[in-house]
Amino acid sequence: MFAILPGMAAIFLNPDRDYSVMRRHPWIFSGAVERVEGQPEPGETVVIHAADGRILGRGAWSATSQIRIRVWSFNPDQAIDEAFIQARLAQAIAGRGALLAGNVSNACRLVNAEGDGLPGVIVDRYDSFLVCQFTTAGAERWKPVILEALPQLWPCAGIFERSDVEARVHEGLAASCGSVWGEAPPDRIEIREHGCRFLVDVRQGHKTGFYLDQRDNRACVAPYATSGDMLNVFAYTGGFGVVALAAGAASVTHIDQSADALALARENARLNVCDVDDADFVAGNAFETLRRFRDSRRSFDVIVLDPPKFVDARKHVMAACRGYKDINLLAIKLLRPGGILATFSCSGLVTPDIFRKVVADAAVDARRDLQIIQRLQQAPDHPEGLGFPEGLYLKGLLARVLD
Repeated sequence: MFAILPGMAAIFLNPDRDYSVMRRHPWIFSGAVERVEGQPEPGETVVIHAADGRILGRGAWSATSQIRIRVWSFNPDQAIDEAFIQARLAQAIAGRGALLAGNVSNACRLVNAEGDGLPGVIVDRYDSFLVCQFTTAGAERWKPVILEALPQLWPCAGIFERSDVEARVHEGLAASCGSVWGEAPPDRIEIREHGCRFLVDVRQGHKTGFYLDQRDNRACVAPYATSGDMLNVFAYTGGFGVVALAAGAASVTHIDQSADALALARENARLNVCDVDDADFVAGNAFETLRRFRDSRRSFDVIVLDPPKFVDARKHVMAACRGYKDINLLAIKLLRPGGILATFSCSGLVTPDIFRKVVADAAVDARRDLQIIQRLQQAPDHPEGLGFPEGLYLKGLLARVLD
């Protein structure tokens, strides 16, 4: 019989529910838990046992979330203490060495939650400032240690917290935003990426302020827009459009629901000495706008579809797929012969295979033939654990219309 470690709550899994843990998947759902010995507090480290008593690892407990445990370590002897957290942070930041040394950008993700063995911990760098999100009870419990360690591992002017995501609600946590170390960031932080400049609102912008995960995809798509007309749907602050204009696009039409985001997109175009007269900024619903463009017979050489996450629960996957199919169908109909579609999904529950089928079904309904030029995904500073397929949340297709 295996011993239960003294002083720590023990979580026993149901028989035949330890397979995913053995495969080093870091999430343990409520249905897998057979019993709890002890009374763990939110975020407290618990010892994970198989039904026969074997210790499988240690993780952070959350009584309110469907994901009851997020695994810190699969090593049964690993102590989860300050030294462990500091070592994981140091390892994650060191892993960005090539990107940081290459001077491609002064903005990148330094810590990518489960992808770096720190579930619920996100740290993004924007020039001389760091922006953090703590999305789980376990991350929240270790927040003081993390905030103390970060300036030592990555010297910065200040750290700003953006823990205002819906995931915290499921963890029983209130939103938390504001400066937590050093200087407060300015209203706009200027970053550079592949020779372009962008203004970022880390206080109120989407995610931590900018879609850092699309960095390489922006550079990939831009050359296809040279001398052509681009439609940038769900444009946010204009990332794809600015890079395309810098690459020589004849025009870019941006569509986004947020007038404030489009105002910043216009600023970003001006910042890069782009002629904003060549860029149209349309504030409105993307589906309705594309239908209006279809009815007026507008067409484009390149269309980018980068919608927000359509689904956060498995029961809603089919509804999300209908939304993805609809938006892709509309876009495919607006492409000129030989035109390029760059289409993305950031919904982790929509797998690459499902997404490919959805786009293929949209092409069939549009009665157009497309060829896949390249499969796209999140930038390498957003790594995924090999045992955690949900970590590949951003997937995309670069496709050409043949007719």
